[in-house]
Amino acid sequence: MTRADKTSATAGVPVVAAIDCGTNSTRLLVSSGGTETIERLMTITRLGEGVDQKGALADSAIARTVDCLGTYRKIMDTYGVSAVRIIATSAARDAANRHDFFDAAETVVGVRPELLSGLEEGQLSFRGATAELHSAQGPFLVVDLGGGSTELCVGTSECEAVMSLDIGCVRLTEKYLHGDPPLPSELHACLSVTGNYLDDVDREMPQARHARTFVGLAGTVSAAAAVEQGLKQYQRDKIHHFELTKRAAEDVFRTLASECRSDRVFNPGLERGRVDVIVGGMAILVKIMRHFEFDACLVSEADILDGLVAGLLERRT
Repeated sequence: MTRADKTSATAGVPVVAAIDCGTNSTRLLVSSGGTETIERLMTITRLGEGVDQKGALADSAIARTVDCLGTYRKIMDTYGVSAVRIIATSAARDAANRHDFFDAAETVVGVRPELLSGLEEGQLSFRGATAELHSAQGPFLVVDLGGGSTELCVGTSECEAVMSLDIGCVRLTEKYLHGDPPLPSELHACLSVTGNYLDDVDREMPQARHARTFVGLAGTVSAAAAVEQGLKQYQRDKIHHFELTKRAAEDVFRTLASECRSDRVFNPGLERGRVDVIVGGMAILVKIMRHFEFDACLVSEADILDGLVAGLLERRT
């Protein structure tokens, strides 16, 4: 179905949109009445490039992200979007100059980005990820594994507790993974640092140990599912609610970590823009599975964007 066909099919139904400006990627969801996904797009813009070291967003990173937002604005106009919510997360939280990005983004999109706390980010991710799941599968441990931070959320029908950890695929890569391929000592550092944060989760959010289902969100997790299945092209129906076993996750981690970047790019299912940070993300994923003794991860393509859309529609009623 073309965009013109989709626009015609949604005539008379409120069309809303959500944009997530993350550390590694910028994503768009356009939804008709919250029940039909019209567009779901992801562009790797690396907004958080270097922010951990410099404490500021790079001009080039802002420019890449704003350019992407301009494209998204045109798409939203095509569908006659009546309301949009745009958020910024870890990279913007850490950046002293985030208002420079917010000003530029507002000029292009027409709406100023909201700076979410880790708590708000986790709650919205939980809402989006569990909307299609049955309560009998709970309690859930929902993990939003991002570029600069990772949110762990626990609950069944609603989010009961959240912790935001300062680890993500971009952050760990920039701090520890300098070899190509990474040295064993560098991989150990990623796993060890992640383990230290998870020890904090044990102390401050012990409910995580009692979760029945581990639900994984965001690019690293989706890429792991795609690589495991050897998907040459993105197929949402093959990734959404795919059960990624611990053994498979370990195999993907071991394979990608042993390859140099020029070889890693040939793995089916791995986007070129994620090649340099996927090992850092996989280190977090496998450490979580080891730490909490999960045999599998339920991969979800429903996430914070879906939570944002649900909230937008509630505001309109």
